[in-house]
Amino acid sequence: MSDDSDDTHCLIDATRPPGAGGPPYAECVLCRKPTEYPQSYRGITLCPVCEWQEAQRTACSG
Repeated sequence: MSDDSDDTHCLIDATRPPGAGGPPYAECVLCRKPTEYPQSYRGITLCPVCEWQEAQRTACSG
């Protein structure tokens, strides 16, 4: 067994887009509710609830 104290086994990219700071907000790609991200943001945007649920689904198991 390796004595590797570095936690590099989890390769999930947890970068978040910048906050909007005010309307208009982008729609959640799952439930279509407003997100915390600007409408001009390119990429997948999730509302706080869907973001939390997705994090639960993709979390590394210990």
